[in-house]
Amino acid sequence: MANHWEEVQKKLDSIHEKQLFRETRIYQGIDFCSNDYMGLATNPSMLDFFQSQKDIYPFGSTASRLVRGNSASMDRFEREFANFVEGEAALLVSTGFTANFGLLDSIAGPDCYVFTDRLNHASILDGIRISGAKKKYYNHLDLIHLRSLLEKVDLEDPSRNKKRIVVTESLFSMDGDSPDLKSLLALKNEFGFVLVLDEAHAFGIYGPMGKGLVFRDLDHKEIQSIDYRVYTLGKSLGLEGGIIVTKRIGRDHLVNVMRSFIFSTAPLPMVSELASFALSLLGSMDKERKNLLTMAEELKQSLKQNGFLITNSTSHIIPLLLETEKEALFYAASLQEAGLDVRAIRPPTVPTPRLRISLNTKLNIKNIHRLVKELVLVREKWSSL
Repeated sequence: MANHWEEVQKKLDSIHEKQLFRETRIYQGIDFCSNDYMGLATNPSMLDFFQSQKDIYPFGSTASRLVRGNSASMDRFEREFANFVEGEAALLVSTGFTANFGLLDSIAGPDCYVFTDRLNHASILDGIRISGAKKKYYNHLDLIHLRSLLEKVDLEDPSRNKKRIVVTESLFSMDGDSPDLKSLLALKNEFGFVLVLDEAHAFGIYGPMGKGLVFRDLDHKEIQSIDYRVYTLGKSLGLEGGIIVTKRIGRDHLVNVMRSFIFSTAPLPMVSELASFALSLLGSMDKERKNLLTMAEELKQSLKQNGFLITNSTSHIIPLLLETEKEALFYAASLQEAGLDVRAIRPPTVPTPRLRISLNTKLNIKNIHRLVKELVLVREKWSSL
């Protein structure tokens, strides 16, 4: 019988050899890597509100929401959030990962086809996997390929005994790009699939009041036709948690069958209280949203002018593509030494090694110029090795 720890050591040795070893570290420096896009995690008003509420709430929620873990602030936040994004109902869960994972596991099954963008988040892919559904990958953002897969399944199952589900992110966190939402809704109207849309990285930044990309790109009727929208509290709201927006009947269904909701300890009561306050701030941050997107355009143009290769990003997430894992680690370490916190993202998280540069409202144009200047210096150092 093989020794377990010998197997573990061999795996770790292989990971090291491929320059893929990861470890937890405490990083310092200017933030070019977090998902705190609107700066609410350290917003002074948020901190003041926390201080005013901290003696009211217990440290923990003590149980799942179906036992004793529910609170009035959770119910209230769900109503407020659903109203904010013009949905019927919402369900708050502990994390964004839990939201995607539990949702897909709850609505899919062995008698179902799930069509997923090849670059969807691990929480989506894991939810499909555990559901036992027949998974169909379509090429990243390629709705022509998606159409061909839908047509093929219609030939295999002409009586439509098996449900069809399509799931995609509205803004991809490792590439910074987005699908054509109007064309996607046109496909939904034609083929009649259930649509799951993850707005995690778009919420707070795009659309009126930061309501998300769907409010920038779609009309009211189109938005209402989306079956499930998934959001997170852990990005633009500066907190932690996930929230699913759907029909009231959809929420009731999830409360009764979603195992990652039923059997998980509820979020801290303070989180939903803070989330309500953060939501009230978010709607009035149009100036910050405009500045953020202006900085993003400045950075993209500057990187291109200086000969760096970036993805076709249309957002505040700007991945700088590199050739090897070793090069990505060198860039990240060098920038860290210069006081700039940028992370190397490597396979299997992404197919191509890169620096994932994500901008937030705490940055300014001087920070952007400094980052580009340091990247040029790092490239020179790398070329001289």
